Amino acid sequence: MKKEILWLLPIFIFIWIFSGCTPNAKYERMLKRELKSGIRNDTLFMGIHFGMSEKEFYTRCWDLNKQGLIKQGMRNMTVEYILKDELKYPGTMDFYPEFVDGIISELPVQFLYNGWTPWNKSLSTDSLQVDVLKWYEKQYGNGFLEVEHSKRGIAYVKIDGNRRISIFKGDDMHVWAVFTNMLVEQELKNAESKIGDIQKDISNRLEQ
Repeated sequence: MKKEILWLLPIFIFIWIFSGCTPNAKYERMLKRELKSGIRNDTLFMGIHFGMSEKEFYTRCWDLNKQGLIKQGMRNMTVEYILKDELKYPGTMDFYPEFVDGIISELPVQFLYNGWTPWNKSLSTDSLQVDVLKWYEKQYGNGFLEVEHSKRGIAYVKIDGNRRISIFKGDDMHVWAVFTNMLVEQELKNAESKIGDIQKDISNRLEQ
């Protein structure tokens, strides 16, 4: 799961630096404005939040599992939630947090339509990404910044206080949404993990 994110996220951050004047400048202004505001948005979803300890996360998942809302996901390494009404078509989201110093600092979420086939364009990642974006706009508000890349397509980024949400296509089947706590950016940069490597690469490119 994290290997896919490792090479995808820097691609979209890369375009903010080299795509002309607007995307990187808008992102920088958004980041500075939101961090300066002092607003904290730790809420993610399903009662999961930034700063939640591993024990608290597992306890919450246990409770959700007992309610029949979630189950073990891919290769028993993620949490799986079936999307019935949230998207235009039935889908699945798999997620598992990145812990820094024992607390949630980043949460990658992978989406797919359950009925996906290569020849059904209505269930393509282009449609899925727009669908996820619309759902997230309802959940987290408007204001996503559109970033375009000639090969990878469009990504969407939104920062509210300390919470950054990035939505981008993974492969022909999957779309990613990544929640990042920007207040622990340095810890994420230094983390001994693939997610930490992503944050280090993102920060280095944005500082160039």
